[in-house]
Amino acid sequence: MDKELKELLTHARARIGSVNTTKDLDQVYIEIFGKSGEFTTLTKQLGQVPKSKRPKIGQLLNEAKKEIEQHLEKKRSALSAGRSATPIDITAPGEKTKIGHLHLVSQAIEEIVSIFKQLGFSLQSYPEVEWDWYAFETLNMPKNHPARDDWETFFIKSKPHPNLGNQVLTPHTSNGQVREMLRVKTPPIRMLNIARCYRRQIDISHTPMFHQFEGLLVDKNVSIPDLKGTFDYFTTRFFGPERVTRLRQHHFRFTEPSFEVDVTCGVCMGRGCRFCKSGWVELGGSGMVHPRVLRAGKIDPEVYSGFAFGWGIERTIAMKTNIGDIRLLYQNDIRFLEQF
Repeated sequence: MDKELKELLTHARARIGSVNTTKDLDQVYIEIFGKSGEFTTLTKQLGQVPKSKRPKIGQLLNEAKKEIEQHLEKKRSALSAGRSATPIDITAPGEKTKIGHLHLVSQAIEEIVSIFKQLGFSLQSYPEVEWDWYAFETLNMPKNHPARDDWETFFIKSKPHPNLGNQVLTPHTSNGQVREMLRVKTPPIRMLNIARCYRRQIDISHTPMFHQFEGLLVDKNVSIPDLKGTFDYFTTRFFGPERVTRLRQHHFRFTEPSFEVDVTCGVCMGRGCRFCKSGWVELGGSGMVHPRVLRAGKIDPEVYSGFAFGWGIERTIAMKTNIGDIRLLYQNDIRFLEQF
């Protein structure tokens, strides 16, 4: 073993002296002291040496290890000194720090707010944990309405309010309608309410938590053409002039007449696909504010009229960016998020 140890020392000195980078030096270290390294292999053979010679061989192994480590450390210091001696150009431009960007939902919210501000709408904020009174009762929804079922809405386990009822995670931003009327008291009203909403739905076009923006306009002589003109203005600026919208007659308790607002699918451009199935995708509900809702907001429906609409922001993004599954927005996959 004495001969093998001397050969190892000779080879180690030569290899250490020939390397030019710390990376190569690390590789030499592994080849000598790694799990299958040359020195490690010799150490494992110590058990085969006669007991009388083991102390001497063990001492030689320790001395060889110490010598090799000293050569390695000396070479590492020399390589480091060589790097530090490299001149630095202090006039060179610095490297910009990489920073992130707003999430796609936040980007859409900023764009939506900007568009509606051009029409005179002001951004308001109303509770995310809401009373039954504002979420349902003032919106003309009877006690047996499906939306007030435990399988449709997330109810908060809390003591009911004697006048306002139970607490819920608001299923829509329409809870802000009557609150805004009571706040302003006298029209005109142009409100934009953006908030997180919650419903028991999940598939490629629904998530249990989603963002919605609510528009409310109340004034004298407001009519359906005003509603349609607002939609045309928004869709032209948000989706582009090539996308087409339509009003489809529907029924909502808090508007009369009521409409579903559809836009041609951005994935298939109206041909029909897995996401839209028919070429059209629903943006959300809309209609003329029901007289009972106006009365709940203490506004005379004989003097004032208005329209309201509520659309999901995630679905609106999907229709603009050709995302076939809105659940991608909340999976935090950096490969997806960096595309926007």
